[in-house]
Amino acid sequence: MAALGNNTLEVVDLKAARVRTVQGFGAPQGVAYVEQFNRLFVTSGGANRVDVLDGTTLAVIGRIEGVDDADNVRYDAKTQRVFVGQGSGALLVLDARTGAAAGKIELPGQPEAFQLEEGGERIFVNVPSKRQIAVTGRRQMKVLGSWEVAGAKANFPMALDEPGKRLFVGTRSPAELLIYDTDTGSLAARLPIGGDVDDLFFDPARKRIYAICGEGVISVVQQADGDHFTPLEKVATAPGARTGLFVPSTGALYVAVPARANRGAEIRVYAVH
Repeated sequence: MAALGNNTLEVVDLKAARVRTVQGFGAPQGVAYVEQFNRLFVTSGGANRVDVLDGTTLAVIGRIEGVDDADNVRYDAKTQRVFVGQGSGALLVLDARTGAAAGKIELPGQPEAFQLEEGGERIFVNVPSKRQIAVTGRRQMKVLGSWEVAGAKANFPMALDEPGKRLFVGTRSPAELLIYDTDTGSLAARLPIGGDVDDLFFDPARKRIYAICGEGVISVVQQADGDHFTPLEKVATAPGARTGLFVPSTGALYVAVPARANRGAEIRVYAVH
C-alpha cells in the first residue's frame, strides 16, 4: 500500500497481521505487483519517479527518474508492460522485466484512473481537465478517440466490465456514477453516489459496483442489466477514507482510512455478500 502522507510503502501480512514499513519514497501514489517477474513498481508523485523493487526482499533494484507527478500504475500481462500516468499528460510505458522505458502515449491532459482491456487493445483514461475519457490504443500508442463526460466534472476513478461492455466512471461534481457503453462510447446510465469518490470496483459475481467515497461511505450500486442500475445502500466507513482494493476471489473490500486527530491510520476489511 502506498502511504502518500508518510512517504512509505506499507506491507500488510493478512495471515500474520503484521505490517512492514519500507522507507525512502516521495509521496507514493501507486503500486503494481508483477508476479511473473516478482517485481513491485511504486510511483512517487512527489519525487517524480518510479521505483522497481524486488518482490521478496523489497530492495530497490531499479529507478526511473523524471516521471513528473507519477500516479496511477497498471500492469498488462499480455504485453509484459507497465503503464504509468504522469502529470505532463501521458502514459509512460515500461518493460516489466527490465524496467526500461518502452514508449509513451501522449494525452490531452493529466491522466487519473485508467483501465486496460484484456481481450482488446484499448486503454480507457480519465482526463478530468478536459472533462473526457480518452480512448487509446496499446499497439498504436496514441489516442484513438474521446468520450465526453457530459454534465459533470472531476472524473477521477474508473472500473471496467469488459465482458459486459460497460465502463464505470465516478465524478465528484456532481457526485455521480456514469456508465458508458464501450462499443459506442454512449452514456448508458447515470446515478448519484457518495461525495468525494476516489476508487471504483466492479464485482462480476454479484453484478455490483463499489464506490469508495471520501465523505465516509461506500456506495453500493446493483446492476440489473447493461442499462439499468439501482443504488443499493451506503455503508459507513470513516471521513477521508476513499481508496481501497477489492479482491473478487475472496469477496473482501479493503479500505484505507487515513489518520485523524482522534484515530490512527487503518485498513478496514469489508466482506461482501
